[in-house]
Amino acid sequence: MLNDADLKALLITLQLAAVTTIVLLFVGTPVAWWLSRSRFRLKFLIEAVIALPLVLPPTVLGFYLLFALGPDGPIGVLSQWLGSRPPVFTFTGLVIGSVIYSFPFVVQPLQNAFSAIGDGPLEAAATLRASPFDRFFSVALPMARPGFVTAAVLGFAHTVGEFGVVLMIGGNIRGETSVVSIAIYDHVEALEYTQANTLAGLLLVLSFLMLAAVYGYNRRYNVIRI
Repeated sequence: MLNDADLKALLITLQLAAVTTIVLLFVGTPVAWWLSRSRFRLKFLIEAVIALPLVLPPTVLGFYLLFALGPDGPIGVLSQWLGSRPPVFTFTGLVIGSVIYSFPFVVQPLQNAFSAIGDGPLEAAATLRASPFDRFFSVALPMARPGFVTAAVLGFAHTVGEFGVVLMIGGNIRGETSVVSIAIYDHVEALEYTQANTLAGLLLVLSFLMLAAVYGYNRRYNVIRI
C-alpha cells in the first residue's frame, strides 16, 4: 500500500507531467513547424541544441539548470528583481527543468509529422486563397494529429520518469518537489523494497499503457487513412 508521502509524490508527478506536456505542446509546435519548413543553412545547429538532452547526462543538465535557476543565476536574479523567489527548489523550477529536459521528445515527433505532410496539401490550400494561418490550422494541424498524440504521450511519460534533473533542481522536498522516481530511490536506500516495488510497478504499468495507446491510435489512424 502507498503511504501519504508516496501518494503526494504521485500527485506531484502527475501534475508536473501534465503542466510540462501542455507547455511543451504550446512551445514545441511553432518550433517544430519552423524546423520542418525552414531552409536555413545552419538549421542543423539548432536541431543539435534541441536534441542535446537526449545525449547529455541528466546530472550535467541538472547542474547547469541549478546554477541558472539559483539566486546567483540569470533566471534567479531576474526572478528576485521581479519580486519573487528564485525558482530553484520549487514546483516552478521543476516545470522549467522538465520542459527543457523533455523538449526533444515533443519537438522531434511534431517535426517529423509536419515534414511528412509535404508541400502538396499546403500548396493546394494556397491555390484556394487560404492564408498561411489558415493553411497551418486547417491543413497542417489535422494532418499532423498522430504526431501530436505521440509527442504528448512521450513528453508526459518522459517527465513522469525523470530522476536526475528533478533531483538536482528540486532538492527532494517532501510534499513540494519530491516525485515518484525520487520516492522509489528513497525506499530502496531505506531497504523498503515492497514500497519501492509498488511505485515502480505503477510507473511500469502507466508507461506501458501510454505507449500501447499511442501505437494503437497510430495504427488505427493509418488504417482509416488507407
